[in-house]
Amino acid sequence: MTDPDDTDRHSRLLGVKLRALVAAHHGRGPLDVEPGSFPHGAALVVDDAAWVLVDGPAAGSLGGALAWAIRNGATSLDLVAEADTGLLARRARRLSFPVRVWFAEERTLLPAVPEPLASPPPPSSEHLELIAVIHASGATPNVEHAVVFGEVRGLEVCRVVDQPTMGHIAELDVDAAVFAASSGASEGVQLEVGVGVNDREAFRLLHGDIPTPEALSVVVDAVVRHRNAEAPQHPLNRLGQERYLRWELEQDPARIGLASVVPAEPPLPRPNLKDPVPCVAAGVAPDGTRRTVVCSVGVDVDLVGFVADVQAMSDDPVVVALRERDAVPITHELLAALATPVDILTV
Repeated sequence: MTDPDDTDRHSRLLGVKLRALVAAHHGRGPLDVEPGSFPHGAALVVDDAAWVLVDGPAAGSLGGALAWAIRNGATSLDLVAEADTGLLARRARRLSFPVRVWFAEERTLLPAVPEPLASPPPPSSEHLELIAVIHASGATPNVEHAVVFGEVRGLEVCRVVDQPTMGHIAELDVDAAVFAASSGASEGVQLEVGVGVNDREAFRLLHGDIPTPEALSVVVDAVVRHRNAEAPQHPLNRLGQERYLRWELEQDPARIGLASVVPAEPPLPRPNLKDPVPCVAAGVAPDGTRRTVVCSVGVDVDLVGFVADVQAMSDDPVVVALRERDAVPITHELLAALATPVDILTV
């Protein structure tokens, strides 16, 4: 457990660091400004400009820093970080609210260079061969950033992975070879069943001799029972709620005024199944025009950063689909800071 005194001391040190950086940047003496609190960092306002220092990983910090600036009456934002500055700079240039991103090198602030958004790589043909198995088992095949996987109502239940060499399998687990062979996979490729990497590993160790279509069908049935609006709270319906929302819109796209909605790749790979991350869909309006749909559940202050990347990768107008309870004022304010407006649609 983290000692509260250590956390408090670290926050004060970050405040001292930020004041020193801003003073040096403006060529001033010590600033007589008391830093405000900011998660994993420090923040202050000087001459109507908000300065926010982020300590550690900063990829998801743009929205929070922008919210702090807006709430504190600033007219611009200077965001200082030691990591992820290229990503932050790329997202910041999609905003109408003035944002400058800096990389801190000791006491010097260097302007961050926007990092280009890379195109998603294609999956291998060997991985694509297992789409038929996923479909036959009752799951919905999907592909994101070269990963082939199967979903049930938006929850990933299986994934195609590269198999260890046969020599390595012989040393570790003979059942893995049986499991891969039963799936109809090409040599070196297998379909793992389970929700998340740990669940897939446990399932393989316990049920490695069950043919994959049969094993996957059992998991699909279990997920369907739990993943619906009437089911009581359960881990299977708490995970990936934004993807469940996307699945609902696939079934009834008219809820957001569209004729069709299908899954689409996100701008960046999803880091894991546990943490909520917005997802993307391709939509078509009744008049045939296209829309890119971003689905999000919960109040996500960095939704604006995600949408900025979606706008960078799509030529189509972007709409944001939210649960009605999640369309809070700060979400509207942050999305309004985008240079290209988006429509917010509630479900």
